[in-house]
Amino acid sequence: MSVPSLKVWILAARPKTLWAAIAPVIIGTAMALSDWAEHWPSALAALFGAVLIQIGTNFANDYLDYKKGSDTGERLGPLRVTQAGLVPPATMKKATALIFTLAFLIGLYLVWRGGWPIVIIGLLSITFGILYTGGPFPLGYNGLGEIFVVIFFGPVAVAGTYYVQALSINSEVVLAGFAPGLYSVALLTVNNLRDLESDRRTGKKTLPVRFGRTFARLEYLLSLLFAGIIPLILVIISGRHVYALFTLLVIPAAWPTIRTVFSQTGGEPLNRALAATGKLLLLFSLIFSIGWLL
Repeated sequence: MSVPSLKVWILAARPKTLWAAIAPVIIGTAMALSDWAEHWPSALAALFGAVLIQIGTNFANDYLDYKKGSDTGERLGPLRVTQAGLVPPATMKKATALIFTLAFLIGLYLVWRGGWPIVIIGLLSITFGILYTGGPFPLGYNGLGEIFVVIFFGPVAVAGTYYVQALSINSEVVLAGFAPGLYSVALLTVNNLRDLESDRRTGKKTLPVRFGRTFARLEYLLSLLFAGIIPLILVIISGRHVYALFTLLVIPAAWPTIRTVFSQTGGEPLNRALAATGKLLLLFSLIFSIGWLL
């Protein structure tokens, strides 16, 4: 059997979703830099570790969704490589283990740097990455995916990135983490909205399946709006970093994507909305980080 090509593995990694892992590291590093506490080896290790955990989670989802039968030929989203027969299930299972092992090895440096708090963060991140679609009570199948996403792609990721550099933590960093976490919820919402009908047929009880399209669309909009308010709250609390308020410009920039989410049900328009939401997350993180440093 031939080895899957690099293009297939890139497809399986779902690069359009990786901004959810990258953005919190950018924000956490900018906040450490603002406090004169940056530590670039730790920042790079946090970045690579976060991306690997995200890829590992995507690989695990690809494999476990196939095993559960929730990925079918009727799915509207990007191609799932295991279901499509491009990667054998056993190979995807081994690739998942390899990626998580690499993330663990990178984490050893961060543990040396930051101690037991990093052990807890790393193990929980990997464990919940698997439990998202695996285990007896998969989070993504029971409408709990948003809780996992907002926590682990939000405060945990931003505060963890800051901590491995500054070796301390503060409330501003934790609060700032909710912004990328909420953007990641918006990403998940588009994904689940697109897959609503196929998820319903396969018994995957995401929030859109439980509460319908209108709920999902409002969830998307409110996630973006509440994320946009976070910098305003931070400026009011700290009395500093007013240039971070330029992140408010992301909200009108999001209007075309919001309109797509509220008006479209087809796979291709919502796939474009998913990619656009990832770009909005990147844009927010860059504007916030630059504004925080000015």
